[in-house]
Parts: sequence; C-alpha cells; structure tokens
Amino acid sequence: MAAIGFVTREGKGFKGELKTLSIRAEIMIMPNAGKTSEAQPDYRVTSAGVEIGAGWLRRSETSGRDYVSLSLAAPEFGPRRLYANLGRAAGQDDDNAFAIIWNPAD
Repeated sequence: MAAIGFVTREGKGFKGELKTLSIRAEIMIMPNAGKTSEAQPDYRVTSAGVEIGAGWLRRSETSGRDYVSLSLAAPEFGPRRLYANLGRAAGQDDDNAFAIIWNPAD
C-alpha cells in the first residue's frame, strides 16, 4: 500500500501534508466537535480552511488497535473519492507520526 502523505498528532487531531504526484496540500484532521449521532464522522479533514473529507474511528480485527479510516473528495481527485487509513509511518519510532495509507477502492 502506498503512503500519500504524513501527519503528526497535534492535540486531539492531526496535522501534516497530503502528497501525490500532482497534489501537495497541508491538511488538518480534527475531531468533529458537532457530532450528534453515530452516523456522523469522528473527524473532519480540511485543507486551507476547506473541508475535503471525513474520518471514522475503526478497530482492527487482527490487532485490536484503533485507527482512523478516511474518505477524501476534491475536484483535484476527479469524480471519485480517495479512501485511506491513518497507520504507523514505516521506520518511525515516534508514536505521534502517522502515514496516510491509500486504500484503492478497486
């Protein structure tokens, strides 16, 4: 799986950069303070003040660890959504460093 960016934990959220061949954007993944039901996302993803996606807390069936599943959408991505997960950045000993790991839908 390919990493399409990296973030670090900042307070209760995450801050970093989304990077693909054609996109370089600073992003923030912040808790959804207005969440009123389980159907709403746990996190909001923004870039330059524009909401580009959402994140949901999930639990891995194999490891039992929590992770954040992301859904991203912007005109730069074309008509489809990008799906990714926040996971440990390879080779990192820092517990606050995460990779945005692309999860192709097909």
